[in-house]
Amino acid sequence: MNKIKIMDVEGTEFPAGRRTRVLLGENGAINGEHFCQGYVVIYPGGYIPEHEHVTVESYTILEGQGVMTVDGESQPISKGELVYMESGKSHSLRNTGDGDLHMMFVYAPKMVVDHWAQEQSGELK
Repeated sequence: MNKIKIMDVEGTEFPAGRRTRVLLGENGAINGEHFCQGYVVIYPGGYIPEHEHVTVESYTILEGQGVMTVDGESQPISKGELVYMESGKSHSLRNTGDGDLHMMFVYAPKMVVDHWAQEQSGELK
């Protein structure tokens, strides 16, 4: 059995105001086979910058509220909601609440997506 405590995974602090913990995947605490899964805490005013990739992806909001934009369409999103993004669709998520926004992402196939390195280098804002 591969078991981890999510909050024991240090993760990466991103300049846009969030901490991302990759739980399963190429660069995860567990190297899963077919998909990547992670846990993200977006601080008040923080966001995931607009980006796109070849993987399909879903965001599941566990706590908090924000605005999700997919392919130019923006909608409010909150606890208990899931958004699915098709391959190649641009997407972003901004925390619009007073508290932290907690979400899980899942994407497939598993790989290290380019936008993390682009954001860390300042290329993606």
